[in-house]
Amino acid sequence: MDEKIIRLAQILKASDNIVFFGGAGVSTASNIPDFRSAHGIFSRKLGAQLTPEQLVSHTMFVRYTDEFYDFYKKNLLYPDAEPNACHRALAELERMGKLKAVVTQNIDGLHQAAGSSKVYELHGSVYRNRCMECGKAFEMEYVYHADGIPHCTECGGLIKPDVVLYEEGLDQQVISGAVNAISAADTLIIGGTSLVVYPAAGLIDYFRGNHLVLINKTVTSADKDADLVINDDIASVMEQALRRLKEESGARG
Repeated sequence: MDEKIIRLAQILKASDNIVFFGGAGVSTASNIPDFRSAHGIFSRKLGAQLTPEQLVSHTMFVRYTDEFYDFYKKNLLYPDAEPNACHRALAELERMGKLKAVVTQNIDGLHQAAGSSKVYELHGSVYRNRCMECGKAFEMEYVYHADGIPHCTECGGLIKPDVVLYEEGLDQQVISGAVNAISAADTLIIGGTSLVVYPAAGLIDYFRGNHLVLINKTVTSADKDADLVINDDIASVMEQALRRLKEESGARG
């Protein structure tokens, strides 16, 4: 493992246009589990066992809003979560002028909380919520603490989180920004994702740079194309690699 950390630090040192593409595993150290790991839930109203994906679908939001919000609040909202070592390392790499963008499948806002400024949120954010009638914006805390279905304080309309639900398309402006960033990168680090959620996972195909790095606890479909594969906890890996990079930079500075 030490050799791989050394290699990662060398890649970071040699790069000045890094893009990070991350998934649910990035937030694990912040005690945010992948909602898809939740067990299926039996709906008495529908008389059926529903998967997590079905519970956060557009159909569920529109037709069974109460059950949607019950699952959403319990499994996707973590108001007390804090950035972990991976989030902080990426923000530090940005401050060093090396990392140019973060492309994330997560909706928890922890990259921004850690200090990253250029973040493409492919699946939206729990921190943005709007009334579907008048457009009034609401904080995540309002939705989280609402009794049942959250409604607008102005017009009483239904509030919808700015999260891309299953059956909904990704924001084309966000996709365009992510594609441009990945296409221009000299190093792409993919972390905390098994690369099974499409179309988001397909964005890595736009990478044409020098170094492709995969950091994930399990194997992925892109491992065979990577220059470096590390099967370990991404928070620990990024923290160690950044520390080694800074030590080398300081020793030679």
